[in-house]
Amino acid sequence: MNEFTAVASDEAVAIARILANDHVADIVEALNREPRETATELLCEVTFERLVEIFDQPELDGAPEFMDALPRAKAGKLLTAMSVDRAADILRELDEPARSELLGGLAPALRATLLAILGYPEGSAASIMTTEFVSVPSDWTVGQTLDYIRKVERTRETVYAIYIVDPETHLLVRSTGLRRLITGEPDDSIMTVAPDRVPVTVSPLTDRETLAQTISKYDLLAVPVVDHGKILGIVTIDDIIDTMIEETTEDVHRFGGMEALDEPYMKMSFLAMIKKRGGWLCALFISEMLTANAMQSYEGELEKAIVLTLFIPLIMSSGGNSGSQATSLVIRALALREIGLGDWWRVALRELPTGLVLGAMLGVVGVCRIALWQYMGFYDYGPHWPLIATTVGAALVGIVTFGSLSGSMLPFALKRFGFDPASASAPFVATLVDVTGLVIYFSVALVILRGTLL
Repeated sequence: MNEFTAVASDEAVAIARILANDHVADIVEALNREPRETATELLCEVTFERLVEIFDQPELDGAPEFMDALPRAKAGKLLTAMSVDRAADILRELDEPARSELLGGLAPALRATLLAILGYPEGSAASIMTTEFVSVPSDWTVGQTLDYIRKVERTRETVYAIYIVDPETHLLVRSTGLRRLITGEPDDSIMTVAPDRVPVTVSPLTDRETLAQTISKYDLLAVPVVDHGKILGIVTIDDIIDTMIEETTEDVHRFGGMEALDEPYMKMSFLAMIKKRGGWLCALFISEMLTANAMQSYEGELEKAIVLTLFIPLIMSSGGNSGSQATSLVIRALALREIGLGDWWRVALRELPTGLVLGAMLGVVGVCRIALWQYMGFYDYGPHWPLIATTVGAALVGIVTFGSLSGSMLPFALKRFGFDPASASAPFVATLVDVTGLVIYFSVALVILRGTLL
């Protein structure tokens, strides 16, 4: 057996092992580790029922590409068998003409449903909802409802939440859980076992952050999407978890100073990775050029007091670090709705004294460091070292205060103009504070050292 045959045999064993796995989540995980070509071949080997289960998993990487690679008839049948919300997710990511071709081959009712979902803005409640939910008329009994659930259980996203609608107007009037149905008497009216309160609902355009907070606040398994009193669909907690993981990943990427990756790290091509990271790096580099301009403006002062250059890295990093801290705290608070746009002045009043105290702490450490090095003989800062220490200490107070204040205000400014606050990345804040930090540092030096070193 030659080397090629041995490799092919090992791959066949691996394929057989993956397909023999009973749990679909493990199969999806194994497929994600394989190259796209191999994964496509693997998907052609599985039964149609298992194929539906695999494509129903949001964790499957490259699902639109796999769908596009399937014969149109098989792909259409697959979309019909899948959950509606997952089918909409895949179609949304497909390019034309593949999307139109697949939609054209679907039944009119399903096509209309998918087009309605695709028509809502990405990230809204209606864009991730499913229309496969349990709803019953308010004049039904508990027994009728349970019989109905037994019949439709396989075609519904969840049966743990039951929505009760008016039989004439079809408006949502109540909601109840499966537990209450099971404990009720078969002849009882469905309205008698449902909680006597208005159901918690969201509108079709509700963003997914608000959606997640609603589900968390009211401890729901699903929340209905309602428009003018009529229920359009539901968003289940697993859909929220999937979308929030995706959004958190995007925010982390942006906060690191790069575009969000649309593929797993190990699956990104070299050129795609350069494209995602290069633009931001160039923008930050150009911004950092302002630092050189600031230093050039104080070229004369640097020539007279070259010792000031020793503390430039210390000054710049302290301001950038304090700004990044404040930005991180404010972005998280905005995401959790702990604060809103109108709270900017409260945050400013909070960050101003915080920055002063933190700056004073660092200033004391900086002064002590200079004094210690002077007395221990590690470095001679000259006869005016007390003034140099005072300059560094005072500059640190100003720079850290400015960093905290500007870092906390930047997310508010971005959100006010419609940008994602996560775009206020740590590198961007550090660049902003670097430039202003140098101006503050040399301005303080001009005041304190005038008539001595300057």
